[in-house]
Amino acid sequence: MRTYPLTLAAALAATALLTGCSDDKSGGDDVKNADRPSDSACALGDMGVEVGAAAAPAAGDTGTVTVTLTNKGAQCTLKGFPGVDLLADDKTTSVSPDEGAKAQSLTLVKGGTTSFTITYVRGEAGSAESLDVHKASFTLPGDTRTAHELTWSYGAVDRTDDQKPSVSGFETSGD
Repeated sequence: MRTYPLTLAAALAATALLTGCSDDKSGGDDVKNADRPSDSACALGDMGVEVGAAAAPAAGDTGTVTVTLTNKGAQCTLKGFPGVDLLADDKTTSVSPDEGAKAQSLTLVKGGTTSFTITYVRGEAGSAESLDVHKASFTLPGDTRTAHELTWSYGAVDRTDDQKPSVSGFETSGD
């Protein structure tokens, strides 16, 4: 008689254990990112992108364009600076990091946010020292093959040596 309750208890325990196991290959976020290392580079495809600007109203004025990224994937890391290019019809200029800025490592959990800011001086439209920008493109460090394009409606950008545009490092957002 004693073997029956023990056998039943063992069978129930095995059933409970097996129900906790799942061979789900449905591709949900947790399954899709299960073997992605926690210190892997952030992928642009896993980011939500929002843009806010304090546009320069006239030539010679300084303006900023802030890009906020929200991680929609697994925890990831940003090491370095965003790669930013300003695109005109016939020319492209790469934007350098802010003078004195140092590359830092930033870990973003799922739902975490960060931002970076492009600072520029508005140039004279049509001037040889200005770039009539129509789009901006950026990449993330570690994911340089994937670029995100933004429509640029903030006017021409001054390209003289002392007025070149710059980009900040990644800033933490929120609490």
